[in-house]
Amino acid sequence: MTITIDGTVGANKAVVLDTNGKLPAIDGSLVTTLNATQVTTGSIATARIDTGTTTGKVLVLDGSGNMPAIAAGAMTGVSSATKSASDPTVSTNPSTGLGTKWINTTSGEIFILTDATAGANVWISSGGTSGNVAPWQYAGSQYGYVSGGWSPTYENLIQRFSFTSDGNSVDTTQNLTRGVIYGSSTGSSSATHGYNAGGYNGGNINVIDKFQFNTSNNATDVGDLIVARQSPIQCNSQTYGYVGGGSGVPYTTGTEKWAFASDGNATAVGALGPNASAVPGMGAASQTHGYYAGPYTGGGFNNFIIEKYSFSVDGNSVDVGDLTLSTYAAYPAGASSTTHGYRAGGNDGGSNKTNVIDRWSFSTDGDATDVGDLVTAAGNMGGTSSTTHGYSVAGHSTDGGIQKWAYAASSTATSVGDLTTGTLAYGTGNQY
Repeated sequence: MTITIDGTVGANKAVVLDTNGKLPAIDGSLVTTLNATQVTTGSIATARIDTGTTTGKVLVLDGSGNMPAIAAGAMTGVSSATKSASDPTVSTNPSTGLGTKWINTTSGEIFILTDATAGANVWISSGGTSGNVAPWQYAGSQYGYVSGGWSPTYENLIQRFSFTSDGNSVDTTQNLTRGVIYGSSTGSSSATHGYNAGGYNGGNINVIDKFQFNTSNNATDVGDLIVARQSPIQCNSQTYGYVGGGSGVPYTTGTEKWAFASDGNATAVGALGPNASAVPGMGAASQTHGYYAGPYTGGGFNNFIIEKYSFSVDGNSVDVGDLTLSTYAAYPAGASSTTHGYRAGGNDGGSNKTNVIDRWSFSTDGDATDVGDLVTAAGNMGGTSSTTHGYSVAGHSTDGGIQKWAYAASSTATSVGDLTTGTLAYGTGNQY
């Protein structure tokens, strides 16, 4: 018996495979319980997909291959980035810590936080106009400078020596505005200029001399101290130069500062503490404070005091510790690492000199410790600081030459060179 089957596609019809063994075209709505895993070829038109940027939607890239705009709160597992019209600072202290990204929307520069020390952040720049952002430090990286002195006349020359290679100093061909001795034992400096304030050339000096690093330009008189003084203690913050105390006639205990950003006269900001008077001592500086070490009192000499004062708030200095020396040893060299202040050498105004190198911590107030010795005992020196070493320069008569000691270890200093003018003494140290 022959059975005729109606092979047309429709309701109540038998489905007949074609000559290739395939189903004929059937309305997709008629296909039920189809396992999606069986769909292995072909593509689905975007119009057939439920797309969008809300819950349960499929994200579709645009014609440029970019994702559509999505609310920031919907993004997970993505490192955060702060957008600002300016650069980050060393005190930004982001809660996201190391690896935080910062985008300067003005310059387009991108920064990555590589050191999250509170108040001392380090941001590495990916490039742009301003470069890396890192805490200011007192020390220099290229040269030490010494200005003024005695040989045996009042000297106005400015000499420099290399921090990166040992050797003698060279004459920069720059000159101070006048010859000077009994200047500061440490000097002060901005990122671009050195400063020599006060001193003596037959009388006390009130002049603030400024000279540009790495040029042949002579110093210029850019302002005056309120009180003319010899042998002041000098140091600097990132933005101001400071002098404190001073010997000679009259003695003074006042502290003054002047701005690096604008030439002009100094202003009064405080005074030495009640235990100190005139100051043939030295200066040092942390990121936040200046230090006086080795002042003496009027009636009985007392040159072992360490005092500090704040850069952020003008005021008097306070006694925070003592040096190891309990005998009069004035006019020492001063130096500063990022963590410690150093006092090296000193004399009693005559033939009695010391070679002791003292060190004290910036992070905790307290007494200094003896960490080494100079090669040659000396006084009436200049002092300066590289990022790795402290330096004492010259001294009374022909003492000292150029000596350096390492911050990283307690050890004896080494002699690394001589000054151009071998008898130069009483100079001012700066760093670059």
